[in-house]
Amino acid sequence: MSSSGTLHNVLVDRGLSMETTMQLNTAAAQLAELGHPTRLGIFRVLVRAGRQGVPVGDIQQVLAIPHSTLSHHLSRMSNVGLMEQRREGRTLYCVLQFGTVEALLGFLYSECCQGVEATALAPNTDNTQCCAE
Repeated sequence: MSSSGTLHNVLVDRGLSMETTMQLNTAAAQLAELGHPTRLGIFRVLVRAGRQGVPVGDIQQVLAIPHSTLSHHLSRMSNVGLMEQRREGRTLYCVLQFGTVEALLGFLYSECCQGVEATALAPNTDNTQCCAE
């Protein structure tokens, strides 16, 4: 595909703002990382651990995977902003970035029940109610 036919240009040409296009790209990258069974397992462990995080060794025990494999998957999740690591003494903790996850879910729901009109391409920023009854 030529540079004039990139996904970004196609989306902008169809009326999506640059901000929305960037959000689509970010959401796609984050969802792609969660699309792997091991990373989804890590994500679930991090959700259960809450905001205090969980030591890397505990994740390795729960998932029963080699350290090198775990390190690879943690790096990929960190690269798209889904988690961060912090060191306390000799222990390395992984912490889910709940704000990032909430933003991802908000973006996914932002157009809920808006219809499929070609002219209504801008997402609804008031997502306090979805499909209100």
